[in-house]
Parts: sequence; structure tokens; C-alpha cells
Amino acid sequence: MQDRFEKVKEISYKGPGDIVTDVDREVEAEVFSFLASEYPCMNLVGEESSPDLRADKGYAWIVDPIDGTRNYAYGIPLYSTVVGLAYEGTVLVGVNYDPNRDELFGAERGKGAFLNGKRIQVSERASLDECIIGLDLSYGDVRAKYALEMVANTVWPHMRTARMIGSSALGLSYVAAGRTDLYLMTGLKPWDQVAGLLLVEEAGGVTTDRMGRLATLYSDGIIASCRDIHEEFMQRTEGHPWREAAG
Repeated sequence: MQDRFEKVKEISYKGPGDIVTDVDREVEAEVFSFLASEYPCMNLVGEESSPDLRADKGYAWIVDPIDGTRNYAYGIPLYSTVVGLAYEGTVLVGVNYDPNRDELFGAERGKGAFLNGKRIQVSERASLDECIIGLDLSYGDVRAKYALEMVANTVWPHMRTARMIGSSALGLSYVAAGRTDLYLMTGLKPWDQVAGLLLVEEAGGVTTDRMGRLATLYSDGIIASCRDIHEEFMQRTEGHPWREAAG
């Protein structure tokens, strides 16, 4: 993957603004080949080769070969590879690797969250006024507009700043590591959030959907933070269109 970063890649479109490169497919095939040889009886669910398989049935390895494909395709060094293991929808193991910074975020249920072997935890800040908020825009124009309006109209200026990373996997990992204080996005799939859900939980945080229910692999919209900041954010944004189930 890294040896192709600054070289020409074949880019195609899966939908409006949703691209895939030949490297995505090659990396997923390599990861699947290894997992199939080691765990022949488990399901393999990936963004590029098996997006229609359910990730919440039996044991399932869930793979995103390049989370942040648009960054990767256009030479922005913010992307990662995600591998997670779930059983009946409960994430047991989640790993997210950033090759540019050589950072490996990993968590095993009940055993904590780690970055390159060192335990991490979510931010301990107590107020949105002190927070860095991470967000990314979904592929849908309406939801992206709502997200920007929500931050501008209900949170700003009661926060320090906001960051758009372009990778939901890194966005969630950064919350788990306490680098940012809250992350939100809609339109995610199981492979986008499988590692992040467990990382944030094991780092002492909480991740819910837009309605405030605990997030799952199939939640349509996520809000990840420490509990105090999450509660304040939900109170401030109550009733905003981004928070509505169909929004």
C-alpha cells in the first residue's frame, strides 16, 4: 500500500463522491487470504469484495483495506487499515493501523485500548468549551450540510476548534487516544467503525447513534466522546435535523 502512495492509481466511483482504487481491492484480497487460511470457518466481510454480507451474524472478520480512500488517492497522508472481529454483532477485537505514522491502535474486549502497546484513554475534559471536535462529511449532501450547520449554530463558539480528518477510523481512534474530545459522522458502514467502537469503549468513552442509543456496527450516525462531553453535546444539539433518525 505504501509503495503505491505516490504513484498513479486506478480510481473508480462506487457512488457520488465514493471512490475506490485498485490498491483497496489488492489490500483487501491479501488480508482476506490470510484470514481465510487461519480462520476458515469464519465469515469475511469487507468494503470492496463482500459489502452485502452481514457483519452481525456468527463470527465475522470485518476489513476496511484503506479507510480514507480519498485522502490516499489524492496524496493526503491520512488513512489507515482496519481489521475487526465480531460475534453476533458484538466487537471482540479491533485494530486500526496508520502506516504513515506507524501507529497501531488496538483493543480486545475487556482488556483495554492501546496505541503501540501503551494504554490509552479518552479525554477527561469536562466541558465542550475546552474541546476539539472531529467530524467528517457523509456522501449525502443534505446530511453533510446538516452536520456543518449543527456545529456552526449549536456548538460554535462553545468549543476550541474542529478538525476534518477524512478517515472515520482515525477520527474514532483519536477520540480513544484523547487527541480529540468528540467525533461525529453519519453514513458509516461496519468496516468504518468496527475498530473505533471497541477502541472508544475500552478507552473509557461512549459511542452512541444520533438518538443516543449505544452504537452498533449498523448504526446510522455516531457520536463518540467521554461521557460528560457526550451528555453536553446531546443536550446542546437536541432537536437539530442532524440528530433526527431520517435526517
